Amino acid sequence: MIKNILITGCKGQLGHEMQLQSQLAENSAYTYFFTDVEELDITDESAIDAFVDAHSIDCIVNCAAYTNVDKAESNESLCHLLNGVAPGYLAKSIARRGGAMIHVSTDYVFDGTNHTPYHEDETTCPCSVYGRTKLEGEQAVVSVCSNAVIIRTAWLYSRFGGNFVKTMMRLGREREALNVVFDQVGTPTYARDLATAISAIIRHGIVPGIYHFSNEGVTSWYDFTLSIHRHAGIETCKVSPIHTSEYPTPATRPHFSVLDKSKIKATYAISIPHWEDSLKECVDELLSEEQSEPSN
Repeated sequence: MIKNILITGCKGQLGHEMQLQSQLAENSAYTYFFTDVEELDITDESAIDAFVDAHSIDCIVNCAAYTNVDKAESNESLCHLLNGVAPGYLAKSIARRGGAMIHVSTDYVFDGTNHTPYHEDETTCPCSVYGRTKLEGEQAVVSVCSNAVIIRTAWLYSRFGGNFVKTMMRLGREREALNVVFDQVGTPTYARDLATAISAIIRHGIVPGIYHFSNEGVTSWYDFTLSIHRHAGIETCKVSPIHTSEYPTPATRPHFSVLDKSKIKATYAISIPHWEDSLKECVDELLSEEQSEPSN
């Protein structure tokens, strides 16, 4: 039975939301240990073992990762260590105690050439260092921990840290015009909804396997931006659609990364909000935070 839960990467978007989830009454039966690199270096196998044993950890939720997709192209060794090797250390440590692990992965394990939503058992073919190292992490986890859940997600955003939603709100206020790619299609994921799903999985009981999770619906980065500006009340910035080829980046990104979520909904009886509804919730909270900040 799960009692003590280790959450890694607690300063990231998902880690922050997991901290909020832990405060809900329905999760009061668990004791949570939130760590980032200052509390636990997940690239240090002996440190992980010591922490897991000292706190009698029953389940690890790995929210830690190297997530800068473009910088990963020129920093492959660190990306490999954090995304590919460290998850295996965590999985091996918790498996040694007969515990469970939930590991967060990405749509970037696919090359984006599909025209229908990706199922969990489809062939992976990452086209970036980030995607390759995240796939290595998946493989490392399942190879040593039989009681593991892999959750692939996409286009993550939240109130915390740096992300596309907050960037587009800032740029929409600063600039008269923006160009945003329209030929990359996927589904935004509100980190709060993913954290809610992870909590539901823990309460339900681990059913090992790979699962996909994003919000419902489909959009492009261009249409996503228009929605961000609409919900934020930004009217003076003209947003124009451009091709990916007009906005070259170091890392190749999937053109189509819509994930099929049938499996996670059926297995854990999870209800997933539409991306527009969750976006409005997030933007409303960001606007509320801005209004409550003291003026200089």
